[in-house]
Amino acid sequence: MQLEAASRTAIRPTDQARRRAENSSLPIVQCSAGALVCVLLTAAPAFCQPPAIGRIKSASGTSFILRQDSAIPVQQAGIVVFEGDGLRTGPDGRLAVTLKDDTRVSLDPNTELRLDRFSYAPGAGRFGFVLKVVRGVVAYVSGRIAKLSPDAIRLETPNAIVGIRGTRLVIRVGT
Repeated sequence: MQLEAASRTAIRPTDQARRRAENSSLPIVQCSAGALVCVLLTAAPAFCQPPAIGRIKSASGTSFILRQDSAIPVQQAGIVVFEGDGLRTGPDGRLAVTLKDDTRVSLDPNTELRLDRFSYAPGAGRFGFVLKVVRGVVAYVSGRIAKLSPDAIRLETPNAIVGIRGTRLVIRVGT
């Protein structure tokens, strides 16, 4: 009987030991949860960023990518552009962009445009391109989207919408 009682007390933790165990595991759980939150917050922008739709091919003078309420200075070629980005050049700026379907867009000085929509998935049959010229002079050379699905291209200005049938053109807005 004494042996049986002794074995029960040896296995069963005391209230004080149980409190110590509970309190010691709490900081580990809090620390692990805090670390997880930090990792998720720093990784979120990479997961939320849409795929690149093209790259800056050349840049000179003052020019910017307008992205999520910020103006990112463009000082060299190779910077990626995303659907929804805007492009702006200053009085001495020029930009040239090539998109994934080989569409080429060039901006003269004092020009602003938005790459509102870009979808190029030939395997899935999804095509679309909407470019809004806000002001300035833009040269456009159509790419594969215009060849595969000409009705999927729209170039918009404040006063008109231009449908494209696979060509080259220059649009001047407000100058």
